[in-house]
Amino acid sequence: MALLTLAPILWAGNAIVGRMVSPLVSPMTLNLLRWLIAFLLLLPLAGSILRPDSALWPQWRRFAVLSLFSIGGYNALLYLALNTSTPINVTLVGASTPVWMLLFGRVFFGQRISARQMLGAVLSIAGVLLVLCRGQWAVLLQLHLVVGDIYILLASMGWAYYSWMLAHPGKDAIALQANWAMFLLGQVAFGLVWSAGFSAAEWALTPAHIDWGWPLVGALAFIATGPAVIAYRAWGAGVTLAGPTVAGFFINLTPLFAALLSVAFLGEIPQLFHAMAFVLIVCGIVLSSRR
Repeated sequence: MALLTLAPILWAGNAIVGRMVSPLVSPMTLNLLRWLIAFLLLLPLAGSILRPDSALWPQWRRFAVLSLFSIGGYNALLYLALNTSTPINVTLVGASTPVWMLLFGRVFFGQRISARQMLGAVLSIAGVLLVLCRGQWAVLLQLHLVVGDIYILLASMGWAYYSWMLAHPGKDAIALQANWAMFLLGQVAFGLVWSAGFSAAEWALTPAHIDWGWPLVGALAFIATGPAVIAYRAWGAGVTLAGPTVAGFFINLTPLFAALLSVAFLGEIPQLFHAMAFVLIVCGIVLSSRR
């Protein structure tokens, strides 16, 4: 539970920082720079995985798919959504992840959906909605979907399938997945290929830009270590221990932590609906994860 809670805290920080630096760098370029730094951080720990005779290359197709749904795709779509949609819409659509977890588990992996899990999903998403509308349900009626909401919807679907792939590594991948640094570096290596391609297209087809300075350097240092290396390590270990269905409900802690971090950085006074939302989300997690 602690591992699955740490990741949403760091990802909430990632969303806030990504929004703050959006005027300084294009989204695909931000994603490429982030994972390039993470690659350099992981290289001393697990560089042997890139050798020609390592166990990575017989499984290159699996790692190419894993990195597309996570490093190359999810994060790029997240930063892109933060540029084209409002934060409330992005977080709201991202709250659909537990639903996709249940659906993909049933369709692709034969996982049975229990009534308790469905109720847990309803409670958890209700808590997210309470935070997003700031205790005023009428706010939800004013939402209008834009292209950024489609981006984060696709990202949530990809992340759900990625989590199921983590929980079903196959016989040949179990040993490699047991070493978190090697497993993550393998994904980052393939993810850089996807990210470089997306960034190249961004510079060729759009008015891409990057404004170097200490704010951007500091932001890159944070998102490349906390939300990237540390959070992915925690999430991978948590999914392995608890399973993707249970882990999916912890995704809904991200907007709650984002709201709390906004309170801390913006000096806003906590409201009653923050506590109510926390209770709903935790109840949903506890209910869905009970054996």
